[in-house]
Amino acid sequence: MRLLVALMLCVVGVSASTSQINLRATPLPNDAYVWQRVWTPTVMAAAQRSSDLVRSWRILVAEADRSGRWTRVSVPWAELRTTARPIVAVLRMDGRLNEERMSALLDQVAAMVDDIEGPLAGVEIDYDCPTSRLATYARFLAGLRTRLPASIRLSITALPTWMNSVDLERLVPPLDEMVLQVHAVDEPRRGLFNPARAESRVRDFARRIDLPFRVALPAYDVRVTWHRDGALASVEGEVPLLTGAASGETLRAAPEAVVAFLHAMRRAAPDNLVGVAWFRLPTDADRRAWSPGTWRAVLTDRLSPSRLSASLVPAEAADLWTVTLSNDGAVDAVLPRQVRLDHACTIADGANGFHLVRGEPLALTGSGNGRLRPHDTRIIGWARCTAPRRHLDVAP
Repeated sequence: MRLLVALMLCVVGVSASTSQINLRATPLPNDAYVWQRVWTPTVMAAAQRSSDLVRSWRILVAEADRSGRWTRVSVPWAELRTTARPIVAVLRMDGRLNEERMSALLDQVAAMVDDIEGPLAGVEIDYDCPTSRLATYARFLAGLRTRLPASIRLSITALPTWMNSVDLERLVPPLDEMVLQVHAVDEPRRGLFNPARAESRVRDFARRIDLPFRVALPAYDVRVTWHRDGALASVEGEVPLLTGAASGETLRAAPEAVVAFLHAMRRAAPDNLVGVAWFRLPTDADRRAWSPGTWRAVLTDRLSPSRLSASLVPAEAADLWTVTLSNDGAVDAVLPRQVRLDHACTIADGANGFHLVRGEPLALTGSGNGRLRPHDTRIIGWARCTAPRRHLDVAP
């Protein structure tokens, strides 16, 4: 997963031309990034199950670290091609890569593309290039275009902060399209995704760039941790990190916020906005991503309200109860900040991220971060109560 771009400047859109605005009769087509480094059976099952939603796959195939060393992903190409969707091979380059090393990567990228089994629809370079180095990046892309077959489309991910540079247009000539990232591009305390800022950035980018582009949208959460002095310590995605940081919080991409953005694009999208690229393909095992059912509901514009409830469930001992949360709906439910126990409960304690708050009545309090997947149940504590009311009050 790409790191959050911390402490970024606000975007100042410099308009070079006026983009057309279209009222779309149909939704924008969807691509999906498959960003897992290990292709487990769960990942392949997710791709097969979701192929009806997807125009094409954008597959992470290799990553270059800051010194230019590559780590490849073992992709089961033959099995993936049974989904009958075009494939774009994505090569990720560390944003801290020394620009003097970039020219040496050209032949390596071309060789890796040539090694891929079967036809490719395109190649995408995912490089969080510092704005000051866009001219160097433009030369790299021009050189790469000459090393790729003409039949392979070339695209890149683009950051909103690049619009602060006069060199932005120099990236365009060798490219067939761009993918504008509008998630995880702000200072982390501003959140993972904001639909109003995303819409503004899309419109500014469309006016600036005379090229088809897609917008990358989030279907995941991240946990951000901080040092004691308030500085950003880590960004934890699908892989847990051991940072020793003093505190942390989960940044959520709320499905309702993403739907609001999609509705805005449906009403009036820039003419050169040609699709959505989702980061990343949800799987049954990826607890930092939306559930596959929630993702499907967003893409088909059938997002329903969540149905979260809290209950007391009898335990083995007399007057001892387990406190549970249940999601009886078809989409993810955000974990509540508080569950109030019945007045008949005199002793209690929390579990799995919830802790006891004494009062009248007793309550179990959590951070409000995280989700409960459809039809899942989670134990959040226990209580000793005499003849209590079984259904409890939940505070968002």
